[in-house]
This record gives sequence, C-alpha cells and structure tokens, in this order.
Amino acid sequence: MDLRDRAGLVQISFDPKSTAPDVIERAGKLGLETVVIVEGEVAARPVEMRNPDMETGDIEVRARSFQVVGPAETPAIPVARGKGEKLPAEELRLKHRNLDLRRAELQKNLILRHRLQQATRRFLDERGFLEIETPILTKPTPEGARDYIVPSRVHPGEFYALPQSPQLYKQLLMVAGFDRYFQIARCFRDEDLRADRQPEFTQIDIEASFIDSEDIIALTEGMLATLFKEAGIDTPAKFDRISYVEAMERFGCDRPDLRYGLEVFDATDAFRGSEFGVANNALAAGGRVRGIKVPGGATLSRKQVDEVEAVAKSAGAGGLIRLKRGANGLEGTAAKFISEGAAQRLSIGDGELCLLVAGSEQVTSPALDRVRQDVAQRLQMVSEDKRSFLWVTDFPLFIREATGALSSVHHPFTSPNPEDLHLLDSAPQRVRALAYDVVFNGTELGGGSIRINDPSLQRKVLSMLGIDALQAQTRFGFLLDALSAGAPPHGGIALGFDRIAMMLAGASSLRDVIAFPKTTAARALFEDAPSAVPPEDLRELHLQNMTS
Repeated sequence: MDLRDRAGLVQISFDPKSTAPDVIERAGKLGLETVVIVEGEVAARPVEMRNPDMETGDIEVRARSFQVVGPAETPAIPVARGKGEKLPAEELRLKHRNLDLRRAELQKNLILRHRLQQATRRFLDERGFLEIETPILTKPTPEGARDYIVPSRVHPGEFYALPQSPQLYKQLLMVAGFDRYFQIARCFRDEDLRADRQPEFTQIDIEASFIDSEDIIALTEGMLATLFKEAGIDTPAKFDRISYVEAMERFGCDRPDLRYGLEVFDATDAFRGSEFGVANNALAAGGRVRGIKVPGGATLSRKQVDEVEAVAKSAGAGGLIRLKRGANGLEGTAAKFISEGAAQRLSIGDGELCLLVAGSEQVTSPALDRVRQDVAQRLQMVSEDKRSFLWVTDFPLFIREATGALSSVHHPFTSPNPEDLHLLDSAPQRVRALAYDVVFNGTELGGGSIRINDPSLQRKVLSMLGIDALQAQTRFGFLLDALSAGAPPHGGIALGFDRIAMMLAGASSLRDVIAFPKTTAARALFEDAPSAVPPEDLRELHLQNMTS
C-alpha cells in the first residue's frame, strides 16, 4: 500500500518473510485515508518493481507492525488520482476542504507560501524593519471598496470596521518614531470577487521614514528577488520603468505586459477629414482613433475577429474598425474612406491585421488593452520563458469622475509631486503623485507612495476630495492630530502576498494558495459561512433582522 504524509508517498510492503500473518491480515482490511503508524525497515525495492514516476520509487518500507490511530470513512472526494484523472468540481472540493488539502499540489503550494512568508520576515528583519501588528477592529477608512462592519455590543448603534489595509496605522507608527515597519497583514474588502480576489487577503505591508521613492523601489526589488528565488526564478537587478501616461498611451493600461509587442498607436490623422461616420463622430466629441497592428493577424478567421470584437465591446467600445492589406490595397469597412496617402501613413504590412477603436481615452484604452491581451493569447505570442518586471510611476494624484468630483487614484494620503504643487488649484488633474506600482507579466503585484506629512496639505487634499473640515476631523482626526505633532517624511508599499504566492506556485486561482478560501460568492463552503445568527444574539448586539 502507499503511505502518505507531508513529505510525500512511500510504498509499504507486507511480505510474509518479514511480516507476521496477523499484521498482513489486518493490513488487507484497511480503507482509504485511514491514519496509521507503521514500523519497519527501509529497503531497496527489487529492480523489476522500481517506479521511476515516484520520488521514493526505488525504496519501500517492509512493515513489521502497524497501528490504526485514525479510522476513516470512505472519503467524499478522492484524494489520490491516477494519471489523466480529473479533479472533482471546485465547489465540491471546497466543501470538503480538509480532504482537498491532502492533495500533493495544494500541500506544495502552502509549503511554498510558508517559505515565502519566512523569507519576507528574514529579508526585512535583516534591514532593521520591525514587525508590528495593527488593529483588526478599527474605524472605516476610504480604500476604494466597501468595509466589513462589526457591531459593538457594549456601544449600542456603533460599529467597528475590519481594515481594508493598515494604511493609517502604519503612518501613525512613523509619527511615533518606529522608522521601519512591516507586517504580513490581514485585510478585508467587501467587493465583487474573481479568481485573483478574496474578501480577506494578505499583503506585505511596508513603511519607512526619511526615505524617497527610490529607496522603496530598491528595497522592493531586493525583496522580490529573494521571494522569486524561493521558487527558482531569477529577477533582473533593476526593473524597467514607465510613466503612467506612457503606459496608457502605448498599452492602454497601467499594468502592461511587456512580454510581447502589439503596442497601441494613434491613427487619428488617417481618418481626419474622411467621411467615415464612426471616426467623425468620435473626433467631433474630442476623441481619437487608436489601434494595434497584429503581425500575422490576417490569418484570423472572420469568426475569430468577431470574438475579439466582442471582447472590445465588453470593455465599452462600440466595435472594432478592421483593416488589412490585400492584393489591391487596404481591405475593410473603413478602407474606402481612407486616402492613399493616409493608407501609407498607417503602414499596414502584408499579413497584418489592424484593429482600431474610435472614442475617448476612457473608451479606447480599456478596449485596446483587452484586445491586446486576447490577440496575444490567440496567436500564442506569450512565451512562458519570458518574464516582464516593471515599475509604473508618475500616476496622477486625482481623476475627475463623471459627476465632476475629484477622487484619489490611490488614496487620499498620497503625496503630490512637489514640482506640481502649483497646479493643485488651477489644474488638479495634471498633478502627479509620488506613487509607484510594481507589475509582473501584466499583473500588479503591489503599489505604494510617499505620504503627505504636512497636516495643512493633508487637509487641503481632503477638501479637494469633497471632505469638509468637520468630516475630516470626524473621520481622520487621529491622523491629522498626529501629523500636527511633527511627522517625518515617510512612505511605503503594499504587496499582494496571495497573488505573489499564486504566481510563483503556477496556480490559476488564489484559492489554490489559501488554506480555507471563499468562493466568488464570498461563501466559505467548508465552514458554511456566512450563516444566520439567532435572534437573541442579534438583540444583544442591538440589531434587528430585516430579512423577510
């Protein structure tokens, strides 16, 4: 039989030459997943019985005795699988997570996660960072998602919030003089979920005083090199850098994957003055025509391009303008509206497919980002051997919402670039932030910024976000008061630890690197949570059940 523990599998043999008959008889009655303690001799297997597909395939344990210490019922889902045997459905596996966690793949993932946590602690400890825990029951702060709130029994009608991040607390620690802090922090956000999101997640949270962006960038590059090395992956000594504006212009997103080309280009001039209605309407509204050229894309079928167009539409585009070069020049619905000179400026080569979107940047950028990713996958342009490490810098401090109100691109405590302070009142959308994101293969691993340490500037930024003096004091008074007591310049970064573990484990979902994850409906199937609370418990919390 095969015996499994955390280290792996080993074959146990019950040979009449070395094992008593009663032991052999009892062993023959063992069921799957029974927990046993075996005593015996480790020996080489006979040559003809060696198994090259098993790590311990050259040896076996010749049992002398064994003891059943944990009898088991027939497992609800299989733990061991043969070659080519599919896993049970994920919901079934999550419902029986204690069995699913016995799988070698998940155990390997969680062991890697442990190593990554310990490597993080060693790296930061060696550089003088202190691991300090911050509260879980706290006050709501604006982090871009809804808070999970917890009612207080002893303070009727008042609530705690679970932290979306330790942002304010780590700034307070800097004010308090702990000039290098880190925490492998639990965070909570009540938002719509997907494969790389969970309602509770873990981040590597770092803050330091008397530093600038370059210090944080260098520290992060060193730490990521250490973590990736745990998975056998080398990182470059210095990561590439690109500004937010350049990233959006060339790739349509602020976390571009540079493992392949398909850069976005501006084709507005080719359509200016033409009679092509789609382009004319976009230009009249102040928009542009932008697109990508796909080498070899002319081989894509009409159906495949229709599927790509559906991806663009799902990102907000009205559709795709398609052009390719045929024997008689440009082909496509817009080709007859483009002059010969304009066609030459487009420079569409033989075999290339040009896919264009007309509209504002808010339309063209996300649509072309999605199109770029989809086409790269279809044409297998993404080499698994290539890796792209990138810093995106110079984010805007604010964005203008459709309502006309300003909102923070990162959070309200991000420092404006000192060079742009004169634009705060006259052109706030042109103010750059001292903010930076680190991106790996088109996935954001983390982001951070230099913080505001001047209380008057912090109050001004809050005011620009529509938070008046009374609201500011009510919501952030403890931070504003602390800054007024003398705050050093400080900044930091937060890295998505679950996401890093997922990518380094080669997993397709965060659920594969978290011991007890939630589903995309934010349910814990194994524990059956969330669940109803008895009426008497609600009364103690001064709550009323409003469900019908």
